[in-house]
Amino acid sequence: MNTKVTIAGVTLNNPVMTASGTFGSGMEYGEFVDLNRLGAVVTKGVANVPWPGNPTPRVAETYGGMLNAIGLQNPGIDVFIERDIPFLQKYDTKIIVNVCGRTVEDYLEVVERLGEQPVDMLEINVSCPNVKEGAIAFGQKPDSLYDITAQVKKRAKQPIIMKLSPNVTDIVEMAKAAEAAGADALSMINTITGMKIDIHKRAFALANKTGGLSGPAIKPVAVRMVYQAAQAVKIPIIGMGGIANAEDAIEFLLAGASAVAVGAMNFVNPYATMEVAEGIEAYMERYGIGSVTELIGAVEK
Repeated sequence: MNTKVTIAGVTLNNPVMTASGTFGSGMEYGEFVDLNRLGAVVTKGVANVPWPGNPTPRVAETYGGMLNAIGLQNPGIDVFIERDIPFLQKYDTKIIVNVCGRTVEDYLEVVERLGEQPVDMLEINVSCPNVKEGAIAFGQKPDSLYDITAQVKKRAKQPIIMKLSPNVTDIVEMAKAAEAAGADALSMINTITGMKIDIHKRAFALANKTGGLSGPAIKPVAVRMVYQAAQAVKIPIIGMGGIANAEDAIEFLLAGASAVAVGAMNFVNPYATMEVAEGIEAYMERYGIGSVTELIGAVEK
């Protein structure tokens, strides 16, 4: 049984990875998860300088999911290179660094700093709905997305994955723009912008007013968008959005994703990534599937 998948020339031991922002760099999950058994660890967003993030409260539970407006709090690229990369290098897993910024120059600075580092791929986060400085705009306008993708691709030493926002009218248009600009892969979807109001306080549940909705509630939207994009582009897609178990992950693979990322479920069940990986193997055994790649896009047309 072969669980290996290759994305942009990088071969992963299996198609299961972590979704950025839900797993740190894996240090916090060390006692629950054997990182050697993950296809890749996708780090929390890394910026050129430390970001404090948004004011609190910045997380709220909702039916079937959660809202977050963390605002990409992170210690910056210097700490990341010194602390996180050496930690991840100890494991037999691929390292995918999520890169965030407020301006094109911010992104390029981080991409260039990572050029000589032992990381496998870069996931360019142009779709965070909780950063007021405009990063979301890159992910919502095809021209802006094309421009930043092309500029990052020119400077990056590693393959680049563009993380697409679902908060758009036409996901296919965005996927095509990223592909045309030279993206090596896509990851989708990021969170859907939502809001919650505390009726007793008559106040917003989040200081930011709005936040990104993740969790099982968004899965049907994510599966639909992955399927649509997979029909329109030739580059690989990493599917995410509400994956709670192996069945959910397999849906994404059948819809056309080459790999999957587990996000919000890590907070509920720290063993989720392991269970998804084992569940995919059990499914393959049950149906006599020799290679996980046989599942990619295999939904009946």
